[in-house]
Amino acid sequence: MTSLITPVRAALTGHPAYSQTFPCEPSTAEVGRKLVRDALGVWHLDSLADVAALIMSELIANAARHTPCHSIRLNVGRASATRVRVGVVDQAPSRLPVLGQAGENDESGRGLLLIDGIAHRWGFDLHGPEGRPWGKEVWAELLVRGVA
Repeated sequence: MTSLITPVRAALTGHPAYSQTFPCEPSTAEVGRKLVRDALGVWHLDSLADVAALIMSELIANAARHTPCHSIRLNVGRASATRVRVGVVDQAPSRLPVLGQAGENDESGRGLLLIDGIAHRWGFDLHGPEGRPWGKEVWAELLVRGVA
C-alpha cells in the first residue's frame, strides 16, 4: 500500500488542494479516507471529515467497479472558501456516472444515491480535448458552515 508520507506542496495560486494517484482497487478507499481526513484537518474542517471520507470511499468503489482503469487520482480541494470538493479521476470518459435505481434486496447500486443525499452537489468533468477526452473526474462538494 502507498503511504501518505510524501510531503504535499501548497499551491502557489488559487485554492489549496491535495492530490495523489493510487491503484484503482477497492483497498484504495482506506488511503482515500486518510487523505480526506488529513486535508480537512489541515484546514481545521474536521467536522466534515466523516461525510467527506464516506463520499471518497463511494467514489473509489465506483471507479474500481465500473472502470477498467489501473490507477485513479484522488483529489481533495477547497473549491472556494465555502466549499470542499472531493473527487476521483479515472481514464474511462465513456463510462459516465448515473444515479442507480437499486431494488430493495440489491446489495449494490446505491453509492451515487448516497452521495446525492449527503453532498451539497455532485457531478463530473471530462478531461482532455473537446470531443476526445482522456478521462473524467467524478466529484462531490460539501458546504463549509460558519464561513462568512
